[in-house]
Amino acid sequence: MDSTFRRTHPNHLQVLKERLLLGERVYLSKAITLVESKKAEDKIASSELIDGIINNTGKSLRIGITGVPGVGKSTFIEAFGSMLTGKGRKVAVLSIDPSSNRTRGSILGDKTRMDQLSRDPNAFIRPSASGSNLGGVAQNTRESILLCEAAGFDIIIIETVGVGQSETVVKGMVDYFLLLMLAGGGDELQGIKRGIMEMADHILINKADKENIKAAKKAKEDYKNAVHLFPPNDADWIVPVGLCSAIEKSGINEAWDQIEKYEAVSKENGWLDINRKNQSVEWFHERIHARLEDSFYSRPGIEDELKKREELISSQKISVRKAVDELFS
Repeated sequence: MDSTFRRTHPNHLQVLKERLLLGERVYLSKAITLVESKKAEDKIASSELIDGIINNTGKSLRIGITGVPGVGKSTFIEAFGSMLTGKGRKVAVLSIDPSSNRTRGSILGDKTRMDQLSRDPNAFIRPSASGSNLGGVAQNTRESILLCEAAGFDIIIIETVGVGQSETVVKGMVDYFLLLMLAGGGDELQGIKRGIMEMADHILINKADKENIKAAKKAKEDYKNAVHLFPPNDADWIVPVGLCSAIEKSGINEAWDQIEKYEAVSKENGWLDINRKNQSVEWFHERIHARLEDSFYSRPGIEDELKKREELISSQKISVRKAVDELFS
């Protein structure tokens, strides 16, 4: 949260909470900035904020969307999101941009790629840098989901980097996991890891238009055959495989129909509630691990201790296990 806001509002946290619950997007952005901050004082404030709005969360449908670079995720989300706002839904898109492993820089260009949706009064787009996290998810994405729900958004979309990292992280924070695929790249089933396909609740072949239609239809049949070989879905759901063209806006409504069917089935059999509870417990343990890591690396003199042992390990004067044991002794 910026210093000007703090100076103007002595009770800035209460003001932030009130404006957030009124659905004011400027204050939603401020709230997400607060939970993303690494400052100690902001971490305390963000914990208070999350605790204060927790009873206003949990009423959205959370959708994860992934796929390899070039599959058209942003174009699909713009068409999909615009269709949903046209139906009266409020859509928040938490778009995770890849960070450079060398510079930790991020392009954060999704608002540019989703120009129409970014100007929609019933939509909110927030790009964040993935950092070094697996699955291409920003560290505080879970908190951002809660903040968007508190602000009244009933469809939350998480767009992942989709570069072959573990997508388990994404699956562990959404209700529905949508995998976008491409056709025409040779042996279709070699195009993505089987593990990601097994996690999907829906597989969509995007760019099924123009001269690519024939290849897309073949890919659809290949994936349908592959899906039947996978273990049963936890939600007792047969994973659909469909075609769409984000540019031509074909297959978008049909994709939403499938998502609504899944929501109805998973609510009826209790899976939606069970899954949410499991995810909360998983998040709890993730935060413990993150807190322990922060505590370790913030210890006085730890940088010098680490550097000394790195040099000893590099020169093979000490084993890795011995070095770690010494740091914790």
